[in-house]
Amino acid sequence: MNVSTILIILLIGAFATYFSGDKLASKVALLFSLATLGCSIVLLNNFSAGENISVINSWIVQPKISFALNADGLALAMLLLTTALTPIIIFSSFGNEYKNSKAFYALILFMAFAMTGTFLSADGLLYYIFWELALIPIYFIALIWGNGDADERRKAVVKFFIYTLAGSLFMLTAFIYLYTKAQSFLIEDLYKLNLSADEQLWIFLAFFLAYAIKIPIIPFHTWQANVYQKAPTVGTMLLSGIMLKMGLYSVIRWQLPIAPLVMKEYMDIFIVLGIAGVIYGSIVALRQKDLKKLLAYSSLAHVGLIVAGTYTLTVDGLRGAVLQMIAHGFVVVGLFYVAEIIYRRFETREIASLGGIRTQSPKFTSMFLILVLASVALPTTFNFVGEFTVLYSLSQINIWFAVLGGTTIILGAYYMLKMFQNVMLGETNSKVFADVTLNEGISMVAIIAVLIFFGFYPKPITDLITPSLETILNVINKN
Repeated sequence: MNVSTILIILLIGAFATYFSGDKLASKVALLFSLATLGCSIVLLNNFSAGENISVINSWIVQPKISFALNADGLALAMLLLTTALTPIIIFSSFGNEYKNSKAFYALILFMAFAMTGTFLSADGLLYYIFWELALIPIYFIALIWGNGDADERRKAVVKFFIYTLAGSLFMLTAFIYLYTKAQSFLIEDLYKLNLSADEQLWIFLAFFLAYAIKIPIIPFHTWQANVYQKAPTVGTMLLSGIMLKMGLYSVIRWQLPIAPLVMKEYMDIFIVLGIAGVIYGSIVALRQKDLKKLLAYSSLAHVGLIVAGTYTLTVDGLRGAVLQMIAHGFVVVGLFYVAEIIYRRFETREIASLGGIRTQSPKFTSMFLILVLASVALPTTFNFVGEFTVLYSLSQINIWFAVLGGTTIILGAYYMLKMFQNVMLGETNSKVFADVTLNEGISMVAIIAVLIFFGFYPKPITDLITPSLETILNVINKN
């Protein structure tokens, strides 16, 4: 078995889900998503045993394009993130009813297919194709099944689509230029290019624009909060939990090794941009009245710290960034799911209209509190491992970077605990908050189990990703 098996299962699953009809679509989608998770675990075991699970086949002769999938430890970590969160996201949606649900769930699997291909691709043009394919399903998911006024939703989604597509065209231009130099799109050939400082600058900026929009990095973040709010919760989970990781992963995989001279010269600027995202996202989150928007800006703040760690060009920074990517994926999906559960009962996300839930549902309150504490990087949670490692790497560059970056913990603790107090505590709400269902409980417990287990024992992931990160750093330092 090789990694192409995952793509085949997801693609077949998307078609099978669509043709299964509305009544069976959710169950068929869940079945195929669980199958991909099982295959991912098998592939991980095979990789650990020394088996080559990568794929490289000639695809198009002129220009020379290969169907090349790379399955090193870093790619496998992102594969596991995608295939673990996808069934959780699908299962979490079972409490909602969707018109034309066969199309809805088929689009989820197709998006998982495209995101998986992006993480695994080792050919520049193949990578670009998967990168763009991931944009199509989330566009329709947010547009058709989103929340709020239809015109406002349409404006937000169209802005997101055009903004992201425009940034990606600069990346495509960069790949075409690189092909003229290497006569190949294979990543290993692009790594070997001896580009001048000016060439690297333009390549770096072209990649940066595409990634800065997708992640997002301020000032390219203007689409994020509105789309997160307007999209259905499943769409928000896919965007925040997995899709934004495509940009962060691509910085490490493509941008830094191909144009390292730029990063070495302008490192401080890009670290400052990341830290600015931490401070800006936290301050704006403090002022939000809508629960989903607050979580969107909280995500922006945490992602800013990941960006800062990524651009340190140290093994600790890259390792901490990847650990935090994975931890953030689980905790943000859990928090948006909490917002969805509350909305199902109260039909509002206005924080001022909530409160008093603790007395009606102690179990839900306890699980929500664990997710909040994980979000603010409480020791023994997975997020603490990633954030501590990133802050340590920043302190090696400049102690003030670590101090400013650490505001994500201080400010995050303030606005998240304040939000928890307003939403969960206080007098009993006049509306009845029904206790969590079995399906809701299973989804939340699964997320919490991951956050606590790897908070105590992150070694399996660090052992998996570190060799790949060291290899990438060796490529960077040779140039």
